[in-house]
Amino acid sequence: MSVLAKIGIFMIVFPEQTYFWPMIKKAFLLALYWAFANLLFAQHSNILIATDHSPNEPSICINPKNTNELVAGANLNNVYYSHDAGASWTRTPVSCPWGIWGDPAMGVDTSGAFYFLHLSNPPNGGGNWIDRIVIQKSTDAGVNWSSGVYTGLNGTKAQDKEWMAVDPATNAMYVTWTQFDKYGTSNPADSSIILFSKSTDGGLTWTAAKRINKLAGDCIDSDDTAEGAVPCVGPNGEIYVVWSNRDKLWFDRSLDGGETWLAEDILLAEQPTGWDYLVPGVSRANGLPIAVCDLSGGPNRGTIYVNWSDQRNGANDTEVWFSKSTDGGNTWSPTARVNDDNTTRQQFFTWMTIDQTTGYLWFVFYDRRNYNDTRTDVYMAVSKDGGSTFKNFKVSESPFIPNDNVFFGDYTNVTAHNNVVRPIWTRLVGNDLSVWTALVDPQVLVSTVENAVNPFFSMDAAYPNPFVEKTAISFKLHHLALVSLRLYNLQGQSVATLLDNEWLDYGKHIESIDAASLNLRSGTYVAVLTVDGMLLKQKMLKF
Repeated sequence: MSVLAKIGIFMIVFPEQTYFWPMIKKAFLLALYWAFANLLFAQHSNILIATDHSPNEPSICINPKNTNELVAGANLNNVYYSHDAGASWTRTPVSCPWGIWGDPAMGVDTSGAFYFLHLSNPPNGGGNWIDRIVIQKSTDAGVNWSSGVYTGLNGTKAQDKEWMAVDPATNAMYVTWTQFDKYGTSNPADSSIILFSKSTDGGLTWTAAKRINKLAGDCIDSDDTAEGAVPCVGPNGEIYVVWSNRDKLWFDRSLDGGETWLAEDILLAEQPTGWDYLVPGVSRANGLPIAVCDLSGGPNRGTIYVNWSDQRNGANDTEVWFSKSTDGGNTWSPTARVNDDNTTRQQFFTWMTIDQTTGYLWFVFYDRRNYNDTRTDVYMAVSKDGGSTFKNFKVSESPFIPNDNVFFGDYTNVTAHNNVVRPIWTRLVGNDLSVWTALVDPQVLVSTVENAVNPFFSMDAAYPNPFVEKTAISFKLHHLALVSLRLYNLQGQSVATLLDNEWLDYGKHIESIDAASLNLRSGTYVAVLTVDGMLLKQKMLKF
């Protein structure tokens, strides 16, 4: 029988007049509090963003300057903001003169301004459906949005599937997408190409669209179509772009701000069965690639990473894949699998991001490893070693069953900065679509080695604990190390930073915690000590 249960029985059996009653009562309440706190903190709490207006195909973005600020978008005309690190969300109305027709892509610049990119549907366009890429801007953390500007208008040609990257050194913004001569046609005279445009004035104006790929695709919007262009930025301002076409993944780069590109595209990897495949219960499933580049100060700085999915192992075994380049995209590592299950079941709709403060890679995807039917979970994976290993974990609290009669969109998304990690996905119950996120706690993903006795550093229990006004965290380093010490609440939100990537020498260190100066209210907190990328944590209770 647990100590908690024994205390509870003692309270019931013995009268309140017992001499030890106040002490026992306090111990029971404290034990109950800790049990509840442990249960709550052990989960990645799922947060409903919205159910109205049939949301799907979501995108999410965090502000690196203030990780409490996030924006999200979903088809067709749904934009949301959160000012509490994703714990609650508000839908905000957005409109523009050229209409809004899906493919939401959210971005943020170096000033903290957010961007909502999407396709168009001009109300009086004379048939010019999706004829441009529209960019709308918010300077108040997603509450209000400009009417927007656009790029890529080229007569009646269709502009599709855009994505954005920002150079953190210059605030230059880059957008890549697909242009169809005529969307959906099988006419061999029509083709699809990858276009590029940039802004150097905070998104007010954009350069004329420029073709960057050499091998054109068809216009059917399937495997032989050039689709899914995603840009990222290198540490010296390089612009890297990946996309899919003709059962292969392609790579291009510019070293002069997008003025010139490679004479020939680089074949990054084979994509057997192509990017357009079928998954039971999903009306359309795509395996288009995602690219990020490590700009952190870690050992993998400058490495380019690419993530996608395909059915090379069979139509019943879609899997999530990964490759990387350490030489600017000239050569690529052998394809590695991200999902770590031993089943022949479906993993699909992957997305990847990188936390530029830690260099950690974060992935999100739908997963059916636990079932022999179409029940679907949402899984994530993290790699802390530049893609050498992947740790998978389930992030959704319960499965759902998709229905191929209800359009589900083409992708999920994830954003991360300074260990604040927020995925976003679509869920279907009956015929009702909803969009969700999760308050992912990186600290519960600490590996066995990190939780074990560490030969390089140690962390003592907080004292006093519980505390009222002040407590202290002490730790000992066995060598010069890069150290961070942060406090988190039970929602996984960072509430205080005591040390932020500081070099500390060998020996014992003590960091005081003053509740008043840090505005700590009564409740449970977790102190997370990071030393050279390894973690230890300590729970504390403030009365």
